[in-house]
This record gives sequence, structure tokens and C-alpha cells, in this order.
Amino acid sequence: MTDLDARTLRDAYDAQIRPEIPDPLPAGVTVERDGPLVRVLGLDQRGFLTYRTLDGLVGAELDALIARQVEFFRRRGEAVEWKLNGHDQPVDLPDRLRAAGFVAEAEETVVVGPVAALAAAVPVLPEGVRLREVSAREDLERIAAMEEAVWHDDRSHLVTGLAREIEADPQCITVVVAEADETVVSAGWVRYQANTGFATLWGGSTLPQWRRRGVYRALVAYRARLAEQRGRTLLQVDCSPESRPILQRLGLVPVTTTTPYVYTP
Repeated sequence: MTDLDARTLRDAYDAQIRPEIPDPLPAGVTVERDGPLVRVLGLDQRGFLTYRTLDGLVGAELDALIARQVEFFRRRGEAVEWKLNGHDQPVDLPDRLRAAGFVAEAEETVVVGPVAALAAAVPVLPEGVRLREVSAREDLERIAAMEEAVWHDDRSHLVTGLAREIEADPQCITVVVAEADETVVSAGWVRYQANTGFATLWGGSTLPQWRRRGVYRALVAYRARLAEQRGRTLLQVDCSPESRPILQRLGLVPVTTTTPYVYTP
């Protein structure tokens, strides 16, 4: 891929994915606007701030916008994530967020690419592992337990969040588990972005003893096929350093980075 290809894919990501607002809205989720900024409330264990651009806000006006979010969530006693992309303007936005009390979490890479090549791949699973589409709360709880074993922190919010999305519209998301006997060894979900050509991939955590055996790659290929069946032509993933090489080998292109900046009252 050339630089032009990456820029074209990034432009598509900006135009079609951002701002990242659930559609349809799950029960209990609300969306509010403050200038160019969108506040999403009730979706996860913390609030979420998203936007396409900040409409050229700089200096004191930008600081005032950030300060309003701090005050809003301080009054609620709730943490909030400001999703910052690496190409966002102005360039001093990270400094201004830190000055307002936001703390950067781990950076990920945004990769984008055509669905067709990934959908054409044949998922090859280790012996004894199968992929299964799930929606029952019991299975969502098993996914959360697997993620807690991987990351050593509370992932119960996944159960509530995924259940709400499935209830709002089971056609907008598919959750897939990789199982060995009764053990969930990995899981991921695909969201079909409304009124766009995109599907987005999430999850992908895998138990340590099952890594480097093709499980993650098979999950990606399976979900790409689901996306293709629904007419999506592009895939987007916010990926970790561990999954980035796999996704690049499968044809996805790095277009920017994404860093959660989190304010906690």
C-alpha cells in the first residue's frame, strides 16, 4: 500500500466511523452534544467523548471545552474517556488534556482495509477448537470471565454492554467465541456500522496457552465473512502491538493511532 492509500483509508475512517455513536442507541444510553464534541453516557463503565473534528478550536476556547467536560463528569462522580486520534488537531491537544487532569492509557493503532481479502481466507483452527456465534447472557458472562483471566481486572461491564447492544438490534453486532470443550479460549465481536461501508472488529483477547496457534487469525477471518455477507467493504480495528502484525499480514493498513485519555474525578 502507498501513502496515498493509507490517507484515503484514513479519510474514509474519519468520514464514516467518526464520531463513534452507537446506532441504534441501546436502552439506557444517551447522547449529548457540546459544540463539536459528543458525550455518550451509559454505554460502558465510564463516559465517552467522541468527535470527527474539533472545528478548529484552539487556545482558550479549546481549554473551555475541555474544562466543561471535566466539570460535567466531576459533578456526576464518573470517569470519562476522551478518544484521541493521532492526527487530531490541534497538535497540542494531548498537552491540554493532561493539563486538565486527563491521563493517557495505552496507545493502539487504527488499521483499515478491504473486507474481501480477509473474507477469502480460510479459518484454520487448532484441533478441538470451534467457533460459535453467541448472544445468551450466560455466554457473555463466560467471555467476561475469559477476559478477566487474561487482563486481571473486572470485565463485567462487557456483559451489560454487549447484552444491551444485542437487545437494541441483534443485526448490528455479532459476538463469536472460540471454544475448546467447555472453555472459552478467545472471543471477538463485529459491529456493522449503520449507513456506512464499514464493519469494525473488537475483542480478540486469547488465553495465553492458546496464543500463536491461529485462533485470533481465524476469528478475524470468520468475522470478515460475516461483514462481507452484510455488504460491508471495509474493516477497521483499534489494535494492540501484539495483534497489529497479524492484521497487517492480512492486508489491513495503519492509518492513525488512538489513545484513551481518561479523567477520573
